[in-house]
Amino acid sequence: MSSPATTTAPILVGVLYDYPQADGGALFESAVRMGIDEVSASGRLDRSVELVPGHARGLPGGTAHDVETTFQAMDDAGVLLVLGPTISDNGLIVSALADAARLPCINYTGGEITRSEFMFHYQVGSLDEEPVVLARHLSHTGRTSVALAHDHSAVGRGYAESFAQACDAAGIELTAAVAVSPLAEDLSGAVQRLRAGEPDALAYLGLGVAARALALAVESDKWEVPVVANSALMFGYQQRDWRAGWEGWVYVDTVADDNRSRAHLRELDRRTAAGPIGVAAYDIGRLVAEAVARAAHLTRGGIRDALERVKQLPASSGMDGTTMGFGRYDHGALKGRYLVLRRWEDGKTVQVEDQ
Repeated sequence: MSSPATTTAPILVGVLYDYPQADGGALFESAVRMGIDEVSASGRLDRSVELVPGHARGLPGGTAHDVETTFQAMDDAGVLLVLGPTISDNGLIVSALADAARLPCINYTGGEITRSEFMFHYQVGSLDEEPVVLARHLSHTGRTSVALAHDHSAVGRGYAESFAQACDAAGIELTAAVAVSPLAEDLSGAVQRLRAGEPDALAYLGLGVAARALALAVESDKWEVPVVANSALMFGYQQRDWRAGWEGWVYVDTVADDNRSRAHLRELDRRTAAGPIGVAAYDIGRLVAEAVARAAHLTRGGIRDALERVKQLPASSGMDGTTMGFGRYDHGALKGRYLVLRRWEDGKTVQVEDQ
């Protein structure tokens, strides 16, 4: 006799990529599948889950239109849930589309502002909370002033506003704030303006491409200054040649060395557990499968309601003890200390002690 999984139609889940994937999305989809399979092995799913990828070139390098058309193709394909996008600017676009189509989505950006009735959020960083963590670190290490370079974008402005408030609360003077192009290649002029106020530290907040240009400009200007940055420096996992420029920079990450759920994932696949996106994808796969298992009605609305009933799952991101789940009016997945300070040293990411 055939099993239900082979005789019933699969659950279709879209995967919306909003920037070019070096591997075509293979690592992310493999990690999502790993999380789904772990729940499926418990016997709680009565059918298979099929991933339907869609590739867009979204903001900042691409267009909103490309994101919109890719989402529409998934809507037309009949998916019950969409995973993505990655970048907050594109998350803002998709949240409106998700609500209009009444199609639940789980993005993995840093923006709480992307959340909506049908948009759920697995936090790979936080526009609102990362600045608080960084300001607290600066105060803890005795810094009393800081200059800020931030992207000239919705994400960069959101970070900058939160950072200014966090610095004020921590008693740290913000000596200068300079908005730079998210795709900047030469920031020598910006560095000179930031250095003029003689701050104790330098901060970068944005999507990450400009952080590379900032590092080159700081080196060229021979400015020896402590630097802190947001989760954009997680680009270092992929761009190995950028790590040297960020030597000694403290940044916000979402993986911790003591997390037992991540240790379990490492036993399954070391590559998936090595960085924040693989870890997030595995967790998102678990959230997807838990929602399918809980759904009283296999419709888009049924999946949305089921996501809100997922509670207290051990998260693989964050410090040990971080959990994930959703609720009514609560579409942020991670609960607890999910932001982790790390530092690039000798080409490796090292967890900051005493945080």
